[in-house]
Amino acid sequence: MSVNKLPHMRKHYEAAELNEANTPETPLPLFHTWFTQAHESPIIEANAMTLATASKDGVPSARIVLLKEMTNEGFVFYTNYLSNKGKNLAENPNASLLFFWDILERQVRIEGTVQKVSEQTSNDYFYQRPTGSQIGAIISPQSQKIDSKDLLLQAYTALEKSTDIKKPDHWGGYILMPRLIEFWQGRPNRLHDRIVYELNQDAKWHKYRLAP
Repeated sequence: MSVNKLPHMRKHYEAAELNEANTPETPLPLFHTWFTQAHESPIIEANAMTLATASKDGVPSARIVLLKEMTNEGFVFYTNYLSNKGKNLAENPNASLLFFWDILERQVRIEGTVQKVSEQTSNDYFYQRPTGSQIGAIISPQSQKIDSKDLLLQAYTALEKSTDIKKPDHWGGYILMPRLIEFWQGRPNRLHDRIVYELNQDAKWHKYRLAP
């Protein structure tokens, strides 16, 4: 399709609606329900989420990562601590997540602060990954310039023969602890439903609706 068609591209949303009366008083049960529905739908990777970070100077950056665990404290993902996102989070722990489940006409937007998970948690997850993924985490200087792909493939092949693969210190998990979670349900005529849960000063969730 030509880019000239962009102004005329339209999607009519009518799959569902979201009412305050039918939502729980805290956001995690609703997230569990929506995530389960997304996982059981034809969506390829329901756990794919956009992670947005910013440098200490406020320069934003965003990329797709995968949700690997959800606890009562927050949302867990894993990466290279020396990557661009890792450097951003070291400078500025404020970040946001965005899930977009197009088939269900839904988004979930999450704002919060990020910290590293325990070394034990990172180890537990690393050693349950496929061997190929373990090797990839070890040999890739993520976000750094490299001379060629061949160098990565050579390093991979060399380590593939090893029987002693260990988690590198530069790789592990983060948890984003939410302070705001917004549930967005597409509706006809762009009158979308937006229900927000926000933590107040007493660490209790306050629920309200936003205009679309």
